[in-house]
Formats: sequence, C-alpha cells, structure tokens
Amino acid sequence: MAESGNRGPGTGRSDWTRSRRKRAEVAAIAAVGAPLIRALGATWTWKIDGGEHFQAVSARGHQPILSFWHGRILAATLYFQRRGVVAITSENFDGEWISRIIEKLGYGTARGSTSKGGARALLQLVRDVRSNIVAITLDGPRGPAEVAQLGAVWLAKATGNPMVPFHFEGSSNWTFKSWDRTQIPKPFSTVVMAIGEPLYVRSEEHTSELQSRFGISYAVFCLK
Repeated sequence: MAESGNRGPGTGRSDWTRSRRKRAEVAAIAAVGAPLIRALGATWTWKIDGGEHFQAVSARGHQPILSFWHGRILAATLYFQRRGVVAITSENFDGEWISRIIEKLGYGTARGSTSKGGARALLQLVRDVRSNIVAITLDGPRGPAEVAQLGAVWLAKATGNPMVPFHFEGSSNWTFKSWDRTQIPKPFSTVVMAIGEPLYVRSEEHTSELQSRFGISYAVFCLK
C-alpha cells in the first residue's frame, strides 16, 4: 500500500534501473509475490467492525482516504484489492516491485514518498481522490512507527474528503524486526479489522492541530 519500500540513499530509481540483475529481480519478485499473497489471504477468516463508517462516507458523496499504520500493509493490501484504490509507492527498487505486485491486485499507484517525490505523488492523489478511494500509510515510509505524519492530513484538507482510519490484528502472526514491526497473519488466522469514524479536516483548521487530534482518535479506537 501507500508510501512503501523506501530504503534510503543509494537505492533510487536512477541507480537500480541501470542493473540488468536488479530489473530481473523486480520482475521475478512481482511475478511470484502476487500469487503467493493471494494464496495466503485465501486462508484467512475476516471479521470487520465499523463497516458502517465506509457507508457513511459514500452516503455523503465523498471518497475515503484510507489511513493506517505501515506495519499492516499486507492485510490492508489483500482486503482492499480490486476496489480501484490508488496508493503511494516509492520510486526506488523496493517501491518498483511493490508497485508491480499491487497493480496485479487491482491497485493504481502514485509514485513518490514523503522523502522523495512526495509533493508530486500527493498532487496526483488529489486528482485521483475525486474519482477513487486512496490509501496512505500514516507513519510511512520511514517512521517513527505508529507516529502519524502529515501526508493524510494534508490530503484530507486539500480535498475535503475524510480520513478513515483502520487497523488489522491477526489471531496468529509473524512479526518482523523491521522499523514498522511488520505483521503478517499466519495461514488460517482470523484477521480482525477495526474501522474508525471518518475524520474531516476543515479548510481553516491548522494542520498540526489536526495531526494531534487524529493521532489521539486513532489510538482510542485501535484495540492493541
């Protein structure tokens, strides 16, 4: 999903594209990754709490800005596949194979991140949000983990569409020692999705104030 795959200096698009081996790796990862992810997700049982909040946004004629923590990307990617969602992916090596995988799962992509190309990607999302659901990780691409950055807040303020925060927890998981503590539910797990109330940003509201308010709201509804 959004703002994924940023590994820092030396891994930019202009570097890896010069390598035939890296280009082959991107193609191979995308070819193998998408069916493996689908196969894993097919074993999960989903339980959804708060689905009425999505319906409330649609009833007002708005598109939700899906907002979530970076460490829950895999579950989010599977749940929202083939729904016309547009997500930010970085322009580096990791961002390329991630982009190819999620495109195979029915996503559109806006290329960039908050650290490189982010302004261009967010402007593309402003255009996309008029006709599509968009997704953005609150703490991506570099963290700190579960500390909300300003991307989703800015997008909500620029478009008038609400952020809809959500969170996944699996009954049995693999948890990686990455900066975002990536969680992957194990096969045949029950995956619970909690969806929070839509959060609108008034055009006159100060962005930093909204970021603080949003962080508090997110922590309250997520049962950790």
